[in-house]
Amino acid sequence: MSKRILITGGTGFIGHVLCRELLARDYELTVFSRQPAETVKSSCGRVEAIRDLQQLRSHPGYDAVINLAGEGIADKRWSESRKQELRDSRIGVTETLVEVIRSWDQAPNVVVSGSAVGFYGDQGSATVTESTSPNDEFTHRLCRDWENAAKPLCDDGVRLCFSRTGVVAGPDGGFLERMLLPFKLGLGGRLGSGTQYMPWVHRDDVVSALIWMMENPDASGPYNVVSPNPVTNAEFTRSLGKVLHRPTLFPAPAPVLKVALGEMARLLLTGQRAIPEKLVSQQFQFRYPDLDQALTQSVAPGAAGQKG
Repeated sequence: MSKRILITGGTGFIGHVLCRELLARDYELTVFSRQPAETVKSSCGRVEAIRDLQQLRSHPGYDAVINLAGEGIADKRWSESRKQELRDSRIGVTETLVEVIRSWDQAPNVVVSGSAVGFYGDQGSATVTESTSPNDEFTHRLCRDWENAAKPLCDDGVRLCFSRTGVVAGPDGGFLERMLLPFKLGLGGRLGSGTQYMPWVHRDDVVSALIWMMENPDASGPYNVVSPNPVTNAEFTRSLGKVLHRPTLFPAPAPVLKVALGEMARLLLTGQRAIPEKLVSQQFQFRYPDLDQALTQSVAPGAAGQKG
């Protein structure tokens, strides 16, 4: 079993929980982050922290690599410069990572690299599996090029998996944290028509899926890391209101979102009815398949301190 692991993006919403789970399983971790080493260790635990991947050039090598680096896609409005930042933080970092890996004495057994269900673009109400043809738009091209940047490793005999992750729910961060205040104030509501699908997933299931892909020698290629029970935005809104015991009477009209967010409004107004076909067929077990249960855990006081 792989024991020495390199992780990029280890201080992020998913990454810091992943690091602590791997440490609990007695893995040895090196975390690449732009943040100071003290910050990385405070977030991730007992890890080696590096700030430049070039430090690892001509390294003896790691048994596994988990590549989660990437700026938050919804953190800022999509100007052309912001789009380039999103590409550089994903594709540029992955290209550098591949170059560094290929300088090692020994290639890793497996690389699990980040991606997103945005790979498929807007799919309306059609069921989306890993074999669905994508709709060509910005999120597809971003994810496609992100995945393609890692594919040269296959030529070196590395087992390569892609985590096409959905909208991640969990305590203390992520998209849910931004939604909580208006919902708690009774000002929450559906986005646009509310008929667009939200391929949600709980963070604990993302962490488990990443480890499963790393440890399972039969896992390869893309995996939709989403709940087996996708819901529409309207259904998600009702569930969150129910969990918070608040009304959800204030929809955000599509024209208002388009004016406020520009092209990025597509993240909120379109979606994918994605299902985890490959994970389910290979007997991966979800801890939070039910949305009400996932949201209840995510907003519960002290939830972030619970073991994932």
